[in-house]
Amino acid sequence: MRDFPKLLSSQIAYDIARNLLDGFDKHYRIFRAANQQAKTLFEHGDWPALAALQRDRIAFYDDRVREAEILLQEEYDAENLDDSVWQQTRLHYIGLLTTHHQLELAETFFNSVYTRLLHRAYFHNDFIFVRPTIATEYIENDEPPTMPTYRAYYPVDRDGLVQTMHRVIGSFQFQREFADLDRDTAYVLRAINDELGDFRVLPNFQVHVLSSLFFRNQTAFIIGRAVNGDRTIPLAIPVKQDARGKLHLDAALLSTEQVQVLFSFTHSYFLVDMDVPSAYVTFLRTLMPRKPRAEIYTSIGLKKHGKNLFYRDLLHHLQNSSGRFRIAPGIKGLVMLVFGLPSFPYVFKVIKDYFPPPKETTRELIKRKYQLVKGNDRVGRMADTLEFSQVAFPLSRFDDELLAELRKHALSMIEFDCDGMGGEEIVIRHPYIERRMIPLNIWLRESADEKVEHGVIEYGNAIKDLVAANIFPGDMLYKNFGVMRYGRMVFYDYDEIEYLTDCNIREVPPPRNEEDELSGEPWYNMAPHDIFPETYRSFLLGDERMRKYFLMHHADFFDPAMWQAHKDKLMAGQVPDIYSYDPRLRFARRYATVPV
Repeated sequence: MRDFPKLLSSQIAYDIARNLLDGFDKHYRIFRAANQQAKTLFEHGDWPALAALQRDRIAFYDDRVREAEILLQEEYDAENLDDSVWQQTRLHYIGLLTTHHQLELAETFFNSVYTRLLHRAYFHNDFIFVRPTIATEYIENDEPPTMPTYRAYYPVDRDGLVQTMHRVIGSFQFQREFADLDRDTAYVLRAINDELGDFRVLPNFQVHVLSSLFFRNQTAFIIGRAVNGDRTIPLAIPVKQDARGKLHLDAALLSTEQVQVLFSFTHSYFLVDMDVPSAYVTFLRTLMPRKPRAEIYTSIGLKKHGKNLFYRDLLHHLQNSSGRFRIAPGIKGLVMLVFGLPSFPYVFKVIKDYFPPPKETTRELIKRKYQLVKGNDRVGRMADTLEFSQVAFPLSRFDDELLAELRKHALSMIEFDCDGMGGEEIVIRHPYIERRMIPLNIWLRESADEKVEHGVIEYGNAIKDLVAANIFPGDMLYKNFGVMRYGRMVFYDYDEIEYLTDCNIREVPPPRNEEDELSGEPWYNMAPHDIFPETYRSFLLGDERMRKYFLMHHADFFDPAMWQAHKDKLMAGQVPDIYSYDPRLRFARRYATVPV
């Protein structure tokens, strides 16, 4: 380490802190510019550009972190600085954040750069922000021109809601014309009456609407809440374009459950412009009180801070629990070793060191598959994955069977060390972390007939949603799908996914002779990207109940024409319009005599 005089050391620390904050500010300016661009692309109906913006934005953060890392190495020889310089840098950085509007994100950016430069022995609160330093409550934009976090409206009675809805829509200054805004606002009020019944307007009745639109896929969402007495009612209104390019309000989501699905970890991150993101998260938590802040930050595009909050939650849980990590229940995978802590609602996945036949893959290829999922619209059917490096756990919290499996199947991915306080720890070099779900095969096996029917319907719908979004799942065994809280099926095994447009969809050729017909092996050639939908019967229809409901609801699943039709649309440049909410809630289905 380089030893500087005290005064010089302090100046270097301040300069590093200033450069780090400048790097974060550059990132957030670019991040906001992309989110602001989303409104223009939405109004122009430029869906491919909107999808590309969503995909490209994911890389912005890592680009700025690399820039900051290179700057610190080249200008300050960062890896050889004295420990006191790093500690002083953190203190100067705290001082620079006192009036910052995105201070919690700036702390995370600081951590991201530091953890790339320093050994993990420095990953504690003297050097990085393991704990937040400055509170984020009540931060508001007080610089002109101001845009409040949300706008408040005070209709004096239910009839006043009509005018209020018009004012809400007008506040977003859409540059496209609405097909029939009077009709749409009438639908919104009708949905409110259907949801709430004949409610009495109390003196504090008001409507709050976040000042920025939330963009995903081909939809802009207005997000707000209605307050009546001591009741808070979520309000999410999707705005879409019709075939003529005119706008319409498509639905009204008025329950916590419906809004939680909208912000689910199975959907792509929203594009939303925020000056004070913590204020948006505080508002959203009033609509979804049980949803972790980590997941809300992630869902609004701030995934690195979501990761940071998740890690803090994990550390807090480990400090306040006593269970042991163990192998996850279900059929063991050939590629990933999966384990979890029963009291913690996530699973940890580690790529194995070797893959037995019939798997033909590599660790780098699997990493690319998981990255592919990040960059694509997950259409509500693929679980988001948190990717970490060098995560240390207390060794005493791992049961013997799990340790034996890690040593046998993933020895290169673990190391053992001391925690600095006399205890031993196990370090997982590269874990993936996902929300824990019930594997579909277990759920189906333990369910009554009506639930099996629902499960089969959802399974088929999940795969059809994925292929419509250009994702071929590859390994479609029931064990690779999970069941979410509200009975929605989600795919979570990504090591064999491909773009559907890269696949060659084929029919099984007829057997050439009796030997072919009786053979247990294919009598036809198969290239790496060939898929044969007819062959899926063998592993999907083995159970009589599954067979009955599959053929009732998804008989076309085994027809190559269905798959080819999706591929043809994608090859023609058609971007699918996937709904982040139940299509049955659409006004066109609920109320309109002529579909919108």
